[in-house]
Amino acid sequence: MRKAEMNRKTYETDIVLLLNIDGKGNTKVDTGIGFFDHMLILMCKHGFLDLDLKCIGDIYVDNHHTVEDVGITLGKAFKKAIGDKKGITRYATVFTPMDESLSQISIDISGRAYLHFDVTFEREYVGKLETELIEEFFRAFTNQAEITLHIQLNYGTNTHHMVESIFKGFGRGIDQAVRIQDRIEGVLSTKGSL
Repeated sequence: MRKAEMNRKTYETDIVLLLNIDGKGNTKVDTGIGFFDHMLILMCKHGFLDLDLKCIGDIYVDNHHTVEDVGITLGKAFKKAIGDKKGITRYATVFTPMDESLSQISIDISGRAYLHFDVTFEREYVGKLETELIEEFFRAFTNQAEITLHIQLNYGTNTHHMVESIFKGFGRGIDQAVRIQDRIEGVLSTKGSL
């Protein structure tokens, strides 16, 4: 199984996590931010990722450091777990409905970090999570995992549903992109490496 354990400690956060990208969607997540925990849990459930994550962050300041640092640490763990990328499908595009909301997530496990985030939220918060931090999480993950990620919200009116559609879609996309295909010899690239 493709797994990675990661510890990251700064003056702002102390994070310990264990990620299994060949999991069943089992989670134990505690960041101190309820709605963020909820999003990480459903991302893993729909992406069949096992995640054990504990983050003690300076949320008395605000949530920024916690959300960004979880993205950094999870991205590093993903990159380590994916290994040499031999045999992986590499690409995925998924549409995910959540009631009135619909998102499109496109992923390329390319070895190049790029995020396109085409989402506008009408509300500043969902629960106690600032909606502007959603992009920060995905940017941090993308930079450390070295993936290309396009996130587009096609439409939606309920901010909770919009965010949920994005996280579920991201999990589904990761699940598809990391799948091993026995027809792929080495890595899926004419360059011979990713």
